[in-house]
Amino acid sequence: MRVAVVMPRGSLMERGRANSMETVAAVLNARSRYGADVRIVCDAGAVDPVLPDLITVPGGLGKAARTKAVAGLLRDLAPDIVEYHQQLGPAAKLARGLPGPVHVLYRHTRIKPPGNLFERFRYRRRLRAFDHLLFVSDAACAEFRADYPGFGGSLSAVCNPIDVGVWGGSAEQKEPLILFVGRAMPEKGMDAFCTALAAVLDRHRDWRGALMLGDWEKHSGWAAPHVEALARFGDRVEVHRSAPVADVVAMTRRAAIAVTPSRVAEALGLTALEAHAAGAALVSSGRGGLREASGPHALYVDPPEAPGLTEAILRLVEDPHLRRVMARAGQVRVMASHTPEARVVQLDDLRQKLVDARTRSLTR
Repeated sequence: MRVAVVMPRGSLMERGRANSMETVAAVLNARSRYGADVRIVCDAGAVDPVLPDLITVPGGLGKAARTKAVAGLLRDLAPDIVEYHQQLGPAAKLARGLPGPVHVLYRHTRIKPPGNLFERFRYRRRLRAFDHLLFVSDAACAEFRADYPGFGGSLSAVCNPIDVGVWGGSAEQKEPLILFVGRAMPEKGMDAFCTALAAVLDRHRDWRGALMLGDWEKHSGWAAPHVEALARFGDRVEVHRSAPVADVVAMTRRAAIAVTPSRVAEALGLTALEAHAAGAALVSSGRGGLREASGPHALYVDPPEAPGLTEAILRLVEDPHLRRVMARAGQVRVMASHTPEARVVQLDDLRQKLVDARTRSLTR
């Protein structure tokens, strides 16, 4: 089976700089049973590509020019199935212009609910270009069905994998470190975390904090005052802005406690899975797919505001036994359910099912 995986505009698939979506695509497709018949299309420019044999279009192209370039590559590849990661508009245009393959939209985040009748018409028209919609959690599927009642297309979920060989850490040997990993924006609850962290550090002077903040340049105007309020703790609080993935992995493996206080319904919550894999005890808002990611192995705080976060973090700081039990249980769950080997079988089985159904429909 020939599989084409189309990454969104701006995706370089650069080792050490890959975002979570690119990492998921690389981890899954490197292990696919279809091997060399899986080809990933992305922008040129990676100095150290995360996978060999990437197929590239020139970097920096505008939306229309890139769509045209990708369309040409897809016609040459003649795939049986095309998976478009994330970008709805350009992917719909490509799918409509290439009859023959099975077209799958692979969403790592929610599809925006329509705000008015025009948006509802536009989104439905784009979505009908695909034979299948693939989400990263059952929660994301349920949210889509609620936002688009009566949608006739097929959809399913394949949860994100976690490479435990990369993220795995000891649940026993941890630093007294409380960690936030996420974009520096209000939706991720960074401000509430900063306030809660300050309250905890004031009470427990042997503990420290760390923030690994993505998209800093974009959100620094809002985020900077919240970060600056932690300056009084000196080197007890580490702040890393737009850090490479390797640094995020290293910090997550050090932390005894991780906090994911997202205020929005996350499609899955990859940061939560990474914290579990690294052996950290987790405080979570549980919104969207976060509860699906962690099951019973997190302390949930909803609404995820500073008072509740402070209470939950203090509970883990002051109860080492509970902290270690939760860390071990979360790690075991991730290692059993979210391995790349398990998830790639699920994805490849879905690919085969969709292509077989297309073949049957053409031979009737």
